[in-house]
Amino acid sequence: MLRAGDSCSLELRPSRVVVGYGEPVSVSCVASRPVRVLGWESAISASHTQHDLSVQWKVDSLIDWIEEPICYGVFFTAPRQCEEKLNLILYKVPDGVSISLVNHTSPMVEGREYQLQCEVQNIAPVQYLTLRWYRGQTEVYTHTFSDLSPATPVEVSSTLIIVPNRTDHGGQYKCVAELELGAEGPQPSPKISSDPLNITIHYPPSFLNPEDEVLELTEGEEISLNCTAVGNPPPLYTWSSSDLTRKVIEQPVLTSSSLSTGNYICTASNLLGKRSKQFIIKAIPRVGEFP
Repeated sequence: MLRAGDSCSLELRPSRVVVGYGEPVSVSCVASRPVRVLGWESAISASHTQHDLSVQWKVDSLIDWIEEPICYGVFFTAPRQCEEKLNLILYKVPDGVSISLVNHTSPMVEGREYQLQCEVQNIAPVQYLTLRWYRGQTEVYTHTFSDLSPATPVEVSSTLIIVPNRTDHGGQYKCVAELELGAEGPQPSPKISSDPLNITIHYPPSFLNPEDEVLELTEGEEISLNCTAVGNPPPLYTWSSSDLTRKVIEQPVLTSSSLSTGNYICTASNLLGKRSKQFIIKAIPRVGEFP
């Protein structure tokens, strides 16, 4: 039996059909020369006609994942028999798309490696799926499944390895599943997005101004030592100096009019580390005074 490509004189209209699960579908098979019998081989909607040059394959609600309708013709002249298989794509958008952090529940730590996983539930056909990963509004990874071939709905997943830093704190990741079914499919292509995954990053303290500071103090004037550091969890502060009778904790800025000259050391610390900074106070005489 010849195929239509071998001058069989059969044409399917349309030749490629994309239909959603449970939706209706209708395709005509047209012969371009006199035919004895023209019909459709189909598991759910077989039909045939004698002498008519057109026959329709029609289903009110397509739910058969393995349906492969074939139009066949028996002609009066050679080639006497031939057939044309319909390029039929039955699709289903996923029931859901979710994103999670693999084997980890607490906040992430800067510089360590983590694995994110995106799961797509009950989608078909998976070979037309494109899964896109986003950090904020920026696409960071694309995963396709063209090497898979099942026609029935399946569950698939994709992983993304990240090494976060402090600039990622408070950011979000998400994944978007898109069925790219071609020009005959729905436009725009169906997309399902996961809920965003909020990212919390822990990192050790760092000073806004890490260099040691030298300050000049006029007797009786107020002076401020600013030891503000950035860290997560928020850092605790400890001040030490021979002039201080006790350490001052959780105070990033030390302001006083009674500080003496000398060295003051501030330490900012959290669970991931600590940083220290030195302030050197030097006295200067008042105007009119002589050394």
